[in-house]
Amino acid sequence: MENTGNIEQAPPPQRKSGVMIFSGGMDSAAMLRLAQFSVNDLYCLTFDYGQRHKREIECAKTQIQHAKLLSFNHSFEDSYIEHVVIDITNLIEIFGRNNSITNLDIRNPDVTKMVGEAQPASYVPFRNQIFLSLACAYAETVNANYIYHGATKVDSLAGYWDASQEFKDAFQHLIQLNRKYEMEIQCPLLEMDKKAIVEYGYSNSISFKDTYTCYSGEDLCDATTPSSSLRLKGFADAGYIDPLPYKQDLTEFWEKHNCKPYHDEVFLNTEGTRGP
Repeated sequence: MENTGNIEQAPPPQRKSGVMIFSGGMDSAAMLRLAQFSVNDLYCLTFDYGQRHKREIECAKTQIQHAKLLSFNHSFEDSYIEHVVIDITNLIEIFGRNNSITNLDIRNPDVTKMVGEAQPASYVPFRNQIFLSLACAYAETVNANYIYHGATKVDSLAGYWDASQEFKDAFQHLIQLNRKYEMEIQCPLLEMDKKAIVEYGYSNSISFKDTYTCYSGEDLCDATTPSSSLRLKGFADAGYIDPLPYKQDLTEFWEKHNCKPYHDEVFLNTEGTRGP
């Protein structure tokens, strides 16, 4: 039977868009991989806030290129990833005086001497809330509905209250007051420890040698800083050797945990052959 009427075409599926706070550390690299296959359009914001470990900004740029190449290799040309580095160093007078990240006169905390501290010296006052507020403002501009925040379980346990489930829930309640734009805070790493993040990275083509976690900002990472200590434990628990160089000789540490080298991921450019 011939249908002579007009066939109404189904509307195209709505594109999902997200805004991510992206630092260039190992947690952000894992969150980037999780998010890039969860939304169609991903806007990554990296903040230069006067941090001593500015190397993470260059790592962020490298990870974005890896993500774009991975999308190409998997034939996801329809996906869109944008990266913006935002200079907010003019705000350093507001939050930069009393923490070791933005005040070079304050020593980074030694992980062996942090027992009992409510908040470490590396805590930057309200940094996550400031970043999330800027990310939400950007989300309104690009009409994105998802905000990715890289809080992890160990961050909250280490004294960073603005990386906790309670903080995420409170901020979600706050942005629900928005009368026009609906946004949802996504914290995909909140239930993951560092071991799980390393294992996820190994299985999902994340080059952790192109990330930077250490708060020292030096070429050779310092295993005594809290961020590096947590990273090392994650690699050891997962059974892999961290590909980053450290000023300490960690040979015995890796041997004690029976660790093997972490693979080096090779990324082709878009003129190369599509890979698995």
